[in-house]
Amino acid sequence: MIYLKLFLTFLKIGAVSFGGGYGMISLIREEVLAAGWLPEKELVDFIAVSESTPGPVAVNMATFIGSSQAGMTGALTATAGVVLPSFIIILLIAALVKKIAEYAGVKAVLGAVTPAVTGLITATAAILFLSCVTGLRTVGDRATCDWKALIITAIILLVAAVYRKIRKKSFPPALLLLISGGLGIALYL
Repeated sequence: MIYLKLFLTFLKIGAVSFGGGYGMISLIREEVLAAGWLPEKELVDFIAVSESTPGPVAVNMATFIGSSQAGMTGALTATAGVVLPSFIIILLIAALVKKIAEYAGVKAVLGAVTPAVTGLITATAAILFLSCVTGLRTVGDRATCDWKALIITAIILLVAAVYRKIRKKSFPPALLLLISGGLGIALYL
């Protein structure tokens, strides 16, 4: 039963999410918390690990969550569920891409999806920031500042801003993750 639930949950996430893994994080969070599979603290840890391991974030999260619930078979089941819709859609698009790319309606839909995905990613980042740095999980919670998380956030933002100012381009995200991980190890161990 857990295998079917994992597959169908991640199939739904894969089918209705746009914008790649980062766009899926908010929906994965809602589904995982609603199913009671993980507490939010552990989910935040899974998100961090998923972002810092090779591969797409949504696939990594599906794999980790499936594994935590039903071992290797759960990991494979959840991963298959999240990947299947994209696989089918890409097959269809590849067959029709030249025919449909010029339609105004297709351009309009893609133009409308971009701001929505940007909003989802921004909202998820804000929720994760509040959860990690202030301890706020629900509206009634009392804020407590995690100074270590705040220091790490400030250093990462400063490094990215200085690099962008000097080099006129974005700091490589993989290096920001490595710096974050190093700071986390240094401050939390």
